[in-house]
This record gives sequence, structure tokens and C-alpha cells, in this order.
Amino acid sequence: MNPSSSPLDCNCFAIRQAARYVSQMYERHIAVVGITAAQFTIIAAIGRKPGVQMAELSDSMVMDRTTLVRALKPLQRDGLVEAAQESANSRAVGLRLTAAGKDTLVKASAQWRAAQAEFEAKFGEKRAKALRASLFELTTME
Repeated sequence: MNPSSSPLDCNCFAIRQAARYVSQMYERHIAVVGITAAQFTIIAAIGRKPGVQMAELSDSMVMDRTTLVRALKPLQRDGLVEAAQESANSRAVGLRLTAAGKDTLVKASAQWRAAQAEFEAKFGEKRAKALRASLFELTTME
């Protein structure tokens, strides 16, 4: 690291600041449906893979399990997500969207597309695609 670097050269600071900015943009759109952007990512992930187990979901979202459990509670309370034992001879619990959860996902997806369009209009479609690729690459580094 360059000894003359300042805190403004911090990768973590830059990423967190950008994440807050982008999150606020998505929140503005998705809140119309009555969920948060973070809740949208969870129900979208469950919608893509019904029956997904908690450990797999937390790993795929790069969240610790405790944080995921806390995030799921309001979704379960509001009747959007249910947890059910996968089979009688297994202790594995799978997560599924309820009918209300599927409906919310459809409505939220339309709002998400609007947020995507706003971001890409501001940042540029090609740059947004390259940014996503770089960010996903970060989460797969081992």
C-alpha cells in the first residue's frame, strides 16, 4: 500500500458508500410493494430454488446464518415465506414462498426492473454489467 494513501483510498469505504447509494435507489422502488430490497433478494432466491435449506441460502447470499434467520422472521410473520420439513425421515427444513410470497415476488420484480433501469440509465448498461461481473468475482475469491 502506498504510504501516502488516505482513508478515501479505502476499497471498503468506497464499496460501502456505493452500496448505500445503490441500496437507497432500489429501496425507493421496492418499498412500494411493502418489502425492503434485502427482503426482495431473499424471496427472489427462495423463488428461484423452492425448498432451499437455510445453510445453502446463507452461503449463496454470503450472509451468516443468524443474520438470515433475523431477516426471514418478518417474511414468515407476514406470510410470505414458510419453512417446512423436507421429508418425514429428514430433519432438513426447506424454505418456500407462500402464495402471498409468490404474488409479492411478482409485484416486487416489476419494481426491481424499474430500479435496474434507473441504475443502468445513470451508470450505463455496459458499465453496470462489468461492475456486476467484478463484484460477483469478489464473492467467489477463495
